[in-house]
Amino acid sequence: MAGIKVFGHPASTATRRVLIALHEKELDFELVHIELRDGEHKKEPFLSRNPFGKIPAFEDGDFKLFESRAITQYVAHEYADKGNQLLSPGSKNMAILAMGMEIEAHEFDSVASKLGWEQIFKNFFGLTTDQAVVEEEEVKLAKVLDNYEARLGESKYLACDHFTLVDLHHIPVIQYLLGTPTKKLFDERPHVSSWVADITSRPSSQKILL
Repeated sequence: MAGIKVFGHPASTATRRVLIALHEKELDFELVHIELRDGEHKKEPFLSRNPFGKIPAFEDGDFKLFESRAITQYVAHEYADKGNQLLSPGSKNMAILAMGMEIEAHEFDSVASKLGWEQIFKNFFGLTTDQAVVEEEEVKLAKVLDNYEARLGESKYLACDHFTLVDLHHIPVIQYLLGTPTKKLFDERPHVSSWVADITSRPSSQKILL
């Protein structure tokens, strides 16, 4: 049976989200490089793996999937007995986990990714940072982090007292933002700052930086 393959780019936050999950589960996998500069993700054969032309795509033997958060959930459930537990069993706990993942995707990532684009990824494409956009998005991110600060005053991690997919999904974008002036928004909030230091120092988080 063919092994696990991730079709993506090592600098992509969505790809990194999947790689962290696989490292947390201590699974062997192959990262198949998709070159974004050449638009490889917008052409066949990649489009046969994700018709929306976005990385990553994923294969586990004959099983195929795309959308990074769907992939991490599959990995967490399918390999529940491997590596670290990324879920929180029980219907109420799973509902809280689902809520946290929705907040990350729609409240945090939508803002944080814009800040990453403006301050880091634009440089890759020879574009100039729009400081007005940065300032506008930082105001939005600050409000999200205020909510996180309150939540992290009640539990060690965002969903419960152990590391889960909710925390994992934040890591790639945060890693980038720690190299920008936006880092101050994390540093200014004690619980958030401790949480960020914790999740970004995990072995799985460090492996994707190599």
